[in-house]
Amino acid sequence: MADRSDDQQGWGARYDAVLDAANVHARAWLSGVGERSIPPGIVPDEVADRLGRALSDDGEPPVEVIEHLVTAAEPGLIASGSPRFFGWVIGGTQPVALAADWLVSAWDQNSGLSTISPTAAAVEAVAGEWLVDLLGLPAGSEVGFTTGATMAQFTSMAAARDEVLRRVGWDVETAGMSGAPRIRFIVGEERHATVDLAGRYLGLGSPIVVPSDAQGRIRVDELSATLAAGDGPAIVLLQAGNIHSGAFDDFTAAIAVAHQAGAWVHVDGAFGLWAAASPALRHLTAGMADADSWSTDAHKTLSVPYDCGIAIVRDGTAMHRALSMQASYLQTAEAGADPHEKVPELSRRSRGIPTWAVLRSLGRNGVARLVDGLAEAARGIADGVGALPGVEVLNEVVFTQVCIALSDDTQTEALSARLWSDGEVLAMTSRWHDRAVVRFSVSNWGTDAAQVRRTIDAVARARASVVST
Repeated sequence: MADRSDDQQGWGARYDAVLDAANVHARAWLSGVGERSIPPGIVPDEVADRLGRALSDDGEPPVEVIEHLVTAAEPGLIASGSPRFFGWVIGGTQPVALAADWLVSAWDQNSGLSTISPTAAAVEAVAGEWLVDLLGLPAGSEVGFTTGATMAQFTSMAAARDEVLRRVGWDVETAGMSGAPRIRFIVGEERHATVDLAGRYLGLGSPIVVPSDAQGRIRVDELSATLAAGDGPAIVLLQAGNIHSGAFDDFTAAIAVAHQAGAWVHVDGAFGLWAAASPALRHLTAGMADADSWSTDAHKTLSVPYDCGIAIVRDGTAMHRALSMQASYLQTAEAGADPHEKVPELSRRSRGIPTWAVLRSLGRNGVARLVDGLAEAARGIADGVGALPGVEVLNEVVFTQVCIALSDDTQTEALSARLWSDGEVLAMTSRWHDRAVVRFSVSNWGTDAAQVRRTIDAVARARASVVST
């Protein structure tokens, strides 16, 4: 009989060469990502041509596949890990999070059931407890790890939908949504579009839109009037971190008004929720803990690899009722103990492990320094770029978002295009208050004072080129 240890060594050796090849290319990418041109150099069709569109009959050796993948793919990659990438709220990856994520792939655990992987379940439970504590949310709130903020919103709003209908005597689980009482789905004018998407997935229809103020905060007086104008079940969406201004809703007043009307309140805090982890910025989230659910991303501010969204619900029973499933072939733990009861997926990777690793590595004070550093970098960019001739900073820079404009839309759009073509800094055009803006979303842990200075200098060069032409 063959020695089983020899068999195991032989099995493991099958991975060595291909993992070594991937390791070399991963390190090369990481060592150069901060200095390479940020935008991708080719379009999807070109990448597909380079990959080869025909599937061979006999395949290729694994190392050759990796080499071919890197050669074909790298020109089409965006350097989102660059400390001068501000195009969208996409954070770079912390080294410890990347290392933990490599282990997640190697361990290949299905984290849906605690009986399948006690480790995955335990790590997510601990990370969830740390997150609730760190963000100042109610102890005992349940935490689920999703693909991103869209599904984190979906998760929280699924719990909200079922619960507000249950309160008026309608059981979604048995009766479905057809014929159910209409839910008033109430949002601020400047909510993120994924809020509407999650509502559409859940059959809530088009939201009732409440006006926002000049910085994108929901107007509490208008919210009060909207709630008073109707009755029945309601879900109110509030925002921690407007995508253009970074502004935070008045949670204390808005939540009080919503709860008085019997509404469930969800806070979309894809990046802004993390302000609660900073003693210097916590005032922005005052009153937020009184909501019923919250959503955020760890792959933004916390800098874990894509993808990792987080759904947090105060009432764990409502969360489990909306999302859990049973089957005779699933060896489940006691009710509420399995990770799949808190998210839409049964089979999924262990997203909580990189989150746990970053939190363990940084600690409470390190997370605060991370958040403070992003906000400080945003203020630095606003101050430096705002001092350039003809550049106007349009928002109150309270957190990590900066919106600028030149004298007209044409020049503003040309500035963004010039930054794209130069490649050193990436900040994307958007529209805010019916005006073209160039938006800087500061979300990379490596954006320090030196990177801020490089950013200001690059914008100055691009502005001079645009204005001179």
